[in-house]
Amino acid sequence: MSNIKTKTRELLIDAARRVFARKGIARTTMNDIAAASKKGRRTLYMYFKNKAEISSVVIENEMDSLQRMLESVEKLTLAADKKLITFVYTRLDAFKATVERNGTLRANFFHDSWNVAKVRKGYNLQEIALIKKILTDGVNGGVFRIPDIEVTALIIHYSLKGLEVPYIRGLLGDTPDSLAKHKECVINMIFNGLIIKK
Repeated sequence: MSNIKTKTRELLIDAARRVFARKGIARTTMNDIAAASKKGRRTLYMYFKNKAEISSVVIENEMDSLQRMLESVEKLTLAADKKLITFVYTRLDAFKATVERNGTLRANFFHDSWNVAKVRKGYNLQEIALIKKILTDGVNGGVFRIPDIEVTALIIHYSLKGLEVPYIRGLLGDTPDSLAKHKECVINMIFNGLIIKK
């Protein structure tokens, strides 16, 4: 794809993201996106067949950004326990920042749409693989004692997914102190569970 075509496509995607954020995906039309991009409908249809296709690309771009952040955490030179803590904090904060940047998309941008779930499927597998790598490094380095790395990675992944909406909506508290306290609770659950060790 030529440089001009790439720039035009990126401009259309960014315009779509802004319109989706303002109006929501359901109420946005291809005309709205064309107007926001200052390109004609004809240009928009040269790049995207319909609104579903462009909304999928917008979601993919957001997920790509998150994935790059998580990959950069996995590459850090840290002990596995510190790396896992950083991974959890980065993931929660990145989701919150993405939703805030996208305005009215809010948490349903990630959860209530079948299209979003479809796009997220591949990213979920990538995230689980990153968690498994951190856990494996921790077991090999004597930091973690985990009977089943695969299952543990899935539990951590789905626990983080379950926290997305409450965290984004501020149900876990929205002051820096309360967020820090709740993050600490998450980390305590991952590392210590509920049983008092004798």
